[in-house]
Amino acid sequence: MLYCTKVVLVRNLAKFVQMKEDKMKFATKVIHAGVHPDPTTGAIMTPIYQTSTYVLDAIGEDKGYKYSRTQNPTRHALEKNLASLENGKFGACFGSGLAAIDCVIKMLNPGDEVISTNDLYGGSYRLFTTIFAKYGIKFHFVEMGDVAAVEQLVNTNTKLIWVETPTNPTLNIIDISAMARIAKTANAMLCVDNTFATPYLQNPLDLGVDIVMHSATKYLGGHSDVVMGALITSNEKIAEEIYRIQNSSGAITAPMDSFLVLRGIKTLHLRVQRHCENGEKIAHFLAAHPKVDKVYWPGLTSHPNHDVAKKQMRGFGGMLSFTLKGNKLEDAHKIVANVKIFALAESLGGVESLIGHPATMTHGPIPKEEREKTGIVDSLIRLSVGVEDIDDLIEDLEQALN
Repeated sequence: MLYCTKVVLVRNLAKFVQMKEDKMKFATKVIHAGVHPDPTTGAIMTPIYQTSTYVLDAIGEDKGYKYSRTQNPTRHALEKNLASLENGKFGACFGSGLAAIDCVIKMLNPGDEVISTNDLYGGSYRLFTTIFAKYGIKFHFVEMGDVAAVEQLVNTNTKLIWVETPTNPTLNIIDISAMARIAKTANAMLCVDNTFATPYLQNPLDLGVDIVMHSATKYLGGHSDVVMGALITSNEKIAEEIYRIQNSSGAITAPMDSFLVLRGIKTLHLRVQRHCENGEKIAHFLAAHPKVDKVYWPGLTSHPNHDVAKKQMRGFGGMLSFTLKGNKLEDAHKIVANVKIFALAESLGGVESLIGHPATMTHGPIPKEEREKTGIVDSLIRLSVGVEDIDDLIEDLEQALN
């Protein structure tokens, strides 16, 4: 079958490059893993194979590609690159992050149960509760920092544990190794949304995870010009199912978008390092500001599960959130309206700095009483700290706060 052919193709290519890529450090992987000069022209950049179909040499004889919904050379290069960055064996790219999540949930059956964090990204929550719940899949949302609370929800119907860490937008840290132990005992799949951390800062597969998910729209693309999702695994059986659903449902990404993310990844390590540096300075600036109540950033020693973050991450990222003293909605609106460099916009992870109001933007789908239980209050403001000059960013926040 087509998806089985794809697994074989990936496996054979992986053997070809494994010895070389296994020895590469991360900064070398982002540039070279999974990509090779074009054999026809010698072009160093992966060509954009903007084609829907491929000419066969004869019936049953092809060059590894038949139809671009199933396989495309540009997308294939990106999938190999992402698999290498996450220390996995198989990668699959989709038309959006939610399309990638959709693929994972489609592996389940009616009656199956999913355990996830109670401060889940609003889009994921909406997908779970308004789309898949009506097909007989039951979802539990729990504070995953409490490992015992997660264990109490496990039963014979538990088939998937879905983790975000750091979470969006309160940057809660979930112990991946602890979740892996629970999933293994329950014989359930464990999937981690690694969008906020990126493979530069965190590699969940190394900690016992079955599937890593990315919204490649964010840091992987890095330039706010593409929408894409990705799944990475080292489990061949899971990979076959991912490819089957990818091909059958057709929620693929386009060759041009694949090229853009491949290009963006080449500077991932440079960008994320600057995101981390700027994020740290802004977190400390806000923590000392008289109008700020709480700052959510995993690098602060006061942050819940800071020790877990130090254990499973190599840095703390450029995402942070903060609340205002008095917790007034109008104060939050005033700040997001008064910034000059930070742009009021959805999304995150681009080179430019963004500011958002989760209660009315990214987490609007979550009922008010539910979101407030997880800290998403009216004055919460989320920052995606970009790579601009840090003095300019702090000056912008200073004038907006005053």
